[in-house]
Amino acid sequence: MSLKKFKPTTPGQRHKIISDYSEVTKGTPEKSLVKGKRKSGGRNNDGRMTMRYIGGGHKQKYRVIDFKREKHDIPATVKAIEYDPNRTARIALLYYADGEKRYIIAPEGLKVGDTVMSGAKATPTVGNTMFLSDIPLGTVIHNIELKPGKGGAIARGAGTYAQLNARDGRYAIIKMPSGETRLILTTCLATIGSVSNSEHNLSVSGKAGRTRWQGRRPRVRAMVMNPVDHPMGGGEGKNAGGHPRSRNGIPAKGYRTRAKKKYSDKFIIERRKK
Repeated sequence: MSLKKFKPTTPGQRHKIISDYSEVTKGTPEKSLVKGKRKSGGRNNDGRMTMRYIGGGHKQKYRVIDFKREKHDIPATVKAIEYDPNRTARIALLYYADGEKRYIIAPEGLKVGDTVMSGAKATPTVGNTMFLSDIPLGTVIHNIELKPGKGGAIARGAGTYAQLNARDGRYAIIKMPSGETRLILTTCLATIGSVSNSEHNLSVSGKAGRTRWQGRRPRVRAMVMNPVDHPMGGGEGKNAGGHPRSRNGIPAKGYRTRAKKKYSDKFIIERRKK
């Protein structure tokens, strides 16, 4: 993929940088793999706003993604690479040899016509899903399971990837996208390659309206609020607003919120970089 800049014919076009969508080969989604999607507007089941700055946005349909890749040893052909409004990565439409259709997160370099497979018989090529016990050391991987059979949970966003560094008994040592080094059971599945749309972080909305189309309402700085709305609000003029903290009073910079005796601490070899 590559990015597209625009001539500044309007104020909104001046800073706009978006993908050229050159890798997308199909416009409309596969009807059998689409579900309806309702927006909450940041409200819970009581109708109270529990998440601020959410609302509006273009209507979206949810594409059902296969994160588990449990159809083992059955080859599938990539029929299309599609855009998905629900995630930053592109998705790939697979036609399995037995006739079933499924969506997966498209890795970088996967093209229409390629064949992918999951399971013990799969080879370490882009798009194939293998057990961590079978993947060669040093391989770049994504869509990694934390628990066997639960489905991929790690490295699913655009351009992200992890690396298989070593194996130690029942566990594989994985370098996470955050920089954390962690133990994961070798019976978990992971997909070879990095996630597509790696230049997504370089895109620029260009105008406020485009951000509203994505369902994001204007975000207000804490410092300009009233004291009733935020601990950092109030004061005459441009006051510093005290120590940086969240709306609930939790310090924002450097304060650790992770539980001191969390069960997963024993699986973390090296914490992520501060």
